[in-house]
Amino acid sequence: MVRGRGGRLRLAYTRSARGGRVDALIARFRAENPEVEVVAETGWTAPNVAGLLAGRLDAAFVRPPVPEPGLTCRIVDTEELLLAVPARHPLATGRRRLDRAEVAGLPAVMWPRENGPGMFDRTIAQIWPDGSFHLVRQEPDDEQLLRAVAEGEVVAAVPAGRARALTLPGVRLRRFTAPTPTVDIGLAWRRGTTNPAVRRLAALLAAG
Repeated sequence: MVRGRGGRLRLAYTRSARGGRVDALIARFRAENPEVEVVAETGWTAPNVAGLLAGRLDAAFVRPPVPEPGLTCRIVDTEELLLAVPARHPLATGRRRLDRAEVAGLPAVMWPRENGPGMFDRTIAQIWPDGSFHLVRQEPDDEQLLRAVAEGEVVAAVPAGRARALTLPGVRLRRFTAPTPTVDIGLAWRRGTTNPAVRRLAALLAAG
């Protein structure tokens, strides 16, 4: 057991990314810092960033880009964006990879942009680069996006990890042709933080 390395880490996860390298990083941190009290919550990127800037959080997982000069953000993982389509949709059969032209103008569901502007804009720019994004419905999170797709009227772009973890009847997942669309998951904290727990967490991330 590590001695003399206590303290407190107020940490926020982001709703669209759990499991994989995120959970592995925190599990390793807990194992190597058993005397640190980890106080965890879950939120969207925008409120997580606000919590960091206000000093309410010490570190938070976010969806970059996060253009805040007062924060440091390091990439934890990169994952592929998939298109969720209704099981009876023409794109649900045949080829497993889609061209961007095939999804242009299709009715789409998305979560509100204010939840994570950087990820929202990056998603649209990669999948609907010609301005053909046709938003017809908004839902609060990925699970509700997929439920909307299962109803048979809309498509949704969803990170691969979340989409596969939330498998729902009536939904088919399709990959895109190159260039593969991706989104990042990052760890952010205030620049110049004096919290030793944050510094140790950042060091673990840097060490891979």
